[in-house]
Formats: sequence, structure tokens, C-alpha cells
Amino acid sequence: MCKVNVPERVAQAIEKAEHICVLTGAGISAESGVPTFRGKDSLWGKFRPEELANAKAFVANPERVWAWYQYGRDRLSGVRPNAGHLALARWESITPDFTVITQNVDGLH
Repeated sequence: MCKVNVPERVAQAIEKAEHICVLTGAGISAESGVPTFRGKDSLWGKFRPEELANAKAFVANPERVWAWYQYGRDRLSGVRPNAGHLALARWESITPDFTVITQNVDGLH
């Protein structure tokens, strides 16, 4: 069982809730070792988006763009959900209508 430090009144509200919607971003997966696009040790700290993340970059150098995307996929191998992901999974299991909205593509939610 995952233990997360949640204030008692929040925990009680979650247990009673019929509907919960959670919005997450890269920060939730950073603890699992998934690199973010911005910030310390980020992907965009090492690479320039205009050179990789658009159609023009792909047309100019498809091998480089494919290699960059493969680098990203490789960084995801072996990562596991952390306490935040496990808490969301627990909330989902006790909430009749639970929705996660995320930009993450790491498969940890």
C-alpha cells in the first residue's frame, strides 16, 4: 500500500467523493526518473526544440529526429510508478467517477 502524506480533511474528502478530476504534468513522473522537457536536466536543456520537434526539422534531418525520439523512449525503459502515481491509482479504485488529465506519454498513470 502506498503511503502519501495527505492532510486528514483532504483524505476524508477524497474517500467520500463521487467525482474526482486530477490534472498532472511532467512533475509527477520526474520522481520516477522520467526527464522533463524544461527545468534541471531537461530534454530542452540538452536539445533545441526547433531542431527536433517539428515537421521542418524532420524533413531536414529525419535520422536525427528519429534518434532523438528513440532516446526519449529509451529513457522510459525501466521506469516505474512512484508514490504519486500509486496514490492516484488508489483514489481511482475508491472513486466512482475518476478522471486523470495529463500531457504525459510515459504510461505511468
